[in-house]
Amino acid sequence: MGIWGGWLRLGQAVGSLHPEVSRGVFAYREAVIAGSGMPSGTATRVEGGYVVNGSWRYCSGSTYATTFTANAVIEPAPNRNDAVSSSALGESEIRSFILNPEQIDILADWNAFGLRATGSHTISAVDAFVPDDMTFLLTETKGYERETIYRYPFLPFAQVSFAGVAAGIAEHFLEAAEVLAVQRGSSSYVIGKLEECKAALEQAMSVFYVTVEKSWEELLRVGGLSAETEAEVTAKSIAAANTALSCGQQLFPLLGLSAAMEDAEVNRCWRDLQTACSHALLRNFS
Repeated sequence: MGIWGGWLRLGQAVGSLHPEVSRGVFAYREAVIAGSGMPSGTATRVEGGYVVNGSWRYCSGSTYATTFTANAVIEPAPNRNDAVSSSALGESEIRSFILNPEQIDILADWNAFGLRATGSHTISAVDAFVPDDMTFLLTETKGYERETIYRYPFLPFAQVSFAGVAAGIAEHFLEAAEVLAVQRGSSSYVIGKLEECKAALEQAMSVFYVTVEKSWEELLRVGGLSAETEAEVTAKSIAAANTALSCGQQLFPLLGLSAAMEDAEVNRCWRDLQTACSHALLRNFS
């Protein structure tokens, strides 16, 4: 899933957990969730749970997380002779696992030029035992069945969330750019470009919000989203992120050497924006 994936996945997966497990993970102010949606680990069924091994990249919040999540492919247990199994059918079962910090090793390899404070390092687990009640499938509901949010499809849910982050960073970038432009007495061309970027982002976010609201209304009305609605949410999320990124690409080169300094606020915002919009869920090459 990449950066921000752990908290986002577990946040929506609350409905897939038993309520008492959810409370144990979330019911205190210091809770921080880190992890990855990529199934780059393996898990073997044992009595009472699973033994998990693997490594997962881009786990935001890894250095201060209170809980980790990770996806793993279920491997057949030794000497298991099921007449018909998912492996025999050529299918791989993927489950999500909740792990404690003491079960996790952190490889401090997050050296991106933006979003540095997210601590999105690689995590790994070796022979970590996870009891049954600390595993879940996003397709199963074990609690909070009446809460509509847990019926929102995960992919557009993630794209909406990530697009909102990108837009927020872009707004901060534009604020910092305006402060710097005023301080430097920038030309009318630069000020005009700044206003153009503000208007473009506002327009893109207006369309984005309308689309998300309509999808929520559809979910309330019929209990799910059509393929067309999902595609529209995806398209408008990517469009909003692209507009946010465009603000940085158009304006940053006009701000002079002051903006090129790494300790400048506008420089940090620009680097964060570039990094955030590099997420696979916010890119479209079609």
